[in-house]
Amino acid sequence: MGDSAAALEIEAVPDDPVPVRARAYGRWTFAGLKERHRELARALAELQRRPAGSVAWDLRGVVELDDAGAVWLAQALAGAARVEIAPRHADMLRQVSEGMLVPAEPRRFDPLRPLEAAGRAAWAFAVHLRDATALLGTIVLDTVALARRPREIPWREFSAGIYRAGVTALPVTMLVGFLVGIVLTYLSALQLKRYGADLLVINIVGVGVLRELGPMLASIIAAGRSGSALTAQLGVMRVTEEVDALSVMGISVTARLVLPRVAALAVALPLVAFCTDLAALAGAMLVSRFTLGIAPAAFLEALPRAVEAVNFWIGIGKSAVFGFAVAFVACHYGLRVLPNTDSLGVGVTRSVVAAITCVIILDALFAILLRDVG
Repeated sequence: MGDSAAALEIEAVPDDPVPVRARAYGRWTFAGLKERHRELARALAELQRRPAGSVAWDLRGVVELDDAGAVWLAQALAGAARVEIAPRHADMLRQVSEGMLVPAEPRRFDPLRPLEAAGRAAWAFAVHLRDATALLGTIVLDTVALARRPREIPWREFSAGIYRAGVTALPVTMLVGFLVGIVLTYLSALQLKRYGADLLVINIVGVGVLRELGPMLASIIAAGRSGSALTAQLGVMRVTEEVDALSVMGISVTARLVLPRVAALAVALPLVAFCTDLAALAGAMLVSRFTLGIAPAAFLEALPRAVEAVNFWIGIGKSAVFGFAVAFVACHYGLRVLPNTDSLGVGVTRSVVAAITCVIILDALFAILLRDVG
């Protein structure tokens, strides 16, 4: 074979403390192993089955070595009595042996591991809370500073945010609202018809849509749609170091990037929720007409009497708070993205989950605080 292919010679030395000598030579590369891979595999497997310390290796005849050959040899060298190798190949073989052949220690049962995990989660939550509080304080200070200097308000970013978070979100939110109005009215009508209380469907749908479902649907869709986009935008700016460049130039990151987006979603979401309410009520009128026989004119006439105006304004106010919360959470996670693509994907996912959770918690708080209103 010469130097054209990998070769292995095994010699038995019965009277020696190390009874087996193995000498490898030739080209231990992918191409060199391919010619005699079956024969070499059998020989190496036989050597691996021998007791530890019973084989001495001589690798000085190896002319060329690559990753494939190093893996084959490293598996066979485990437990060798001694190894002689050319210095130029020693580092590669050592790295392969340490990185691929060292077995991972078995994970032992630790009764304190749940407590440790809870502590890590509490610490991570405390860090997020600290950073979010600092970001909120910075937003307040920048708002006061911009109120004193109205010419520096980034109106272009603000108007663009309203368009992206409001106008472009109307088709999907109104479609979802329309379908939810249909489903809610149909399910309510099935139960109310049993008791002859058909007109109460207007009360149920009106209060449910204007006060709860409209703002919630708009907020959840905004969290998945606009919130993820905000986190991705700021995250990419972190990866490309644009945020650091703004800081170096002395431009406030919160005033230029965070504040316009938060304010835009806080303004746009009530308008989106209002359009969602209209679509849901349109779906309710459609079902009421064909299921309960209530004409659209009668539905619209009874709606103001069945639903007080305060419920509508509560829904609009909640939408503004939800919009601020969604944008704030999205920007918070966007600014925490590390300069790598994995962190960007994780940040977007966590942003959406945290925003939806925040909306649900805020809605529960509003329900408790405003339980006697309306």
